[in-house]
Amino acid sequence: MGAKSSAVRPRSAVRFAGLGLGGSALLLLLSGCSVNGIGDAFSHFGWPSNGISLQAHRMYDLWIASVVAALVVGIFVWGLIFWCIIRYRKRGDELPVQTRFNMPMEVLYTVTPVLIVAVLFYYTAVVQTDVDKLSKNPDQVVEVVAFKWNWQFNYRDGLGEDANTVASTVGSSDVIPLLVLPTGEKIRFEETSKDVIHSFWVPEMLFKRDVFPGNVRNQFEVTLDREGRYVGRCAELCGTYHAFMQFELVVVSPDKFDQYLTARKNGATTQEGMAAIGYTGDQAYATTTKPFDTRRQNHSWNQTNSVASGAGAVTTAGK
Repeated sequence: MGAKSSAVRPRSAVRFAGLGLGGSALLLLLSGCSVNGIGDAFSHFGWPSNGISLQAHRMYDLWIASVVAALVVGIFVWGLIFWCIIRYRKRGDELPVQTRFNMPMEVLYTVTPVLIVAVLFYYTAVVQTDVDKLSKNPDQVVEVVAFKWNWQFNYRDGLGEDANTVASTVGSSDVIPLLVLPTGEKIRFEETSKDVIHSFWVPEMLFKRDVFPGNVRNQFEVTLDREGRYVGRCAELCGTYHAFMQFELVVVSPDKFDQYLTARKNGATTQEGMAAIGYTGDQAYATTTKPFDTRRQNHSWNQTNSVASGAGAVTTAGK
C-alpha cells in the first residue's frame, strides 16, 4: 500500500502542475491577445467593422477577443472529446478499469469555466463603463429632440435643460435634417422626446439609445474619428412613419465644424452653413437618404396630383 501511495503522489502533482500551467496560459490568452488583423482575416466574425467612434472600436475589440477565446475553448474541448474517443475506444470484451472520481479533472472543469467567465465579465464591464462614461466638460453638447416623425438638433452652450441653444436644425417632411459634428472631440448627446419613445441610432456608431418623453433625458458621449456622411435612424417603433424617420450625420474636421457653427450662430440656415464649409448644391443637403413621401389619397399611397402634407412645414433646415 505504501509503495502504491508514493507512486500516485508524483503523478497527481504533475497533473495539478499541468492544470495550473494550462489555466495560466488560458488567462494570458484571454487577457493579452492582440486583435489587430484577426478580424480582417476572419471577416470580423460577423461584427460590423466600420465603426466611426473610439467607443465603437473598443466594442469591436471586445467582440473579436471574445470570439477568439470561445474558439480556443471550443478547440480544446473538441480535442479532448476526440482524444477520449481514440484513446479509450473499445479494444475487446474486457471491462475497463472503473474510476469513481478524478480530482484533477473535476477541478479543471470547475475552475476553468469560472476563470473564463470572470475574465470575460471583467473586460465586458470595463468596455461598458468606458462606452457609458460621461466627462465633466465635453467639447460639444447637442440636444436631440425627437418628434413624430422627425428630428431637431440643438447645439447648446452648456449641460442640462438650463443651457442655451446657440443654433438649431429641424427636419421636415420635405428635407432630411443634418447633424454636423467634428472629429476628435468629446460630444455629449442629451435626448428628449415631444411625444412617444423614439431611439437615436447611427449604425456606424455601433450604438443607439432610446429617447423618452417627459423629464427623462438620456445622455451619452462619443468621440468620432472618421469624417464622412452617415444615415441616422429611429430604432424604436413609434408610429406610421417610423421607418422614414431619418437624419444624416455629417462628420467634418474641427476647423470646418467651427466655421459651420459660427455661420449658424450668425443666423445662417443649415444649408448656408454647409456652403460655408464647402458643401454647395446638392451636397448642402442629405446624400445618404431622402425624405419620405407623405402623399396619399383615400386609402392609396403615393398618388399623383396630391399635395405633400409636409409642404410649408418647418424650414430651418429646408430646401
